[in-house]
Amino acid sequence: MFQGETAITIDDKGRLAVPTAYRDVVARECANRLVVTYSPFDAGCLYLYPQHVWERVRDQVNALPKTKSTSRLMQFKLVGAAAHVELDGNGRISIPVSQRAAIGIDKRAVLLGMGDKFELWSEHAHHEQVRQVLTDGDLGDELLGLQL
Repeated sequence: MFQGETAITIDDKGRLAVPTAYRDVVARECANRLVVTYSPFDAGCLYLYPQHVWERVRDQVNALPKTKSTSRLMQFKLVGAAAHVELDGNGRISIPVSQRAAIGIDKRAVLLGMGDKFELWSEHAHHEQVRQVLTDGDLGDELLGLQL
């Protein structure tokens, strides 16, 4: 559904314009509603889920055993921090100030289409990710057969 990388500017009110290429899909498939929450795996990144995808993820995360610290951390980052946002008439969404501050987004960010969700990266964290490279030791059996 979503793919590609877009440099994004965040305005003084914490709003970002969803790229026009995605607006029709977000309107049609998501009724203009997205859910913003932290990435449990990467510092400097927020996830933006379509509402229907979010509900599935939320239910899976909430079903994890609350007696395990990793489960509680997933619930904290994903469910506890989730904020519902809706595109306004100009195709913008507001990212909560607490989330922007926690991952280091000020004025500039990068929006990545990752299939069933978006990832919103601080510009600095995105540059760090791009500079990382995989080595032979990183390649498990599931990656060896890829035809890239």
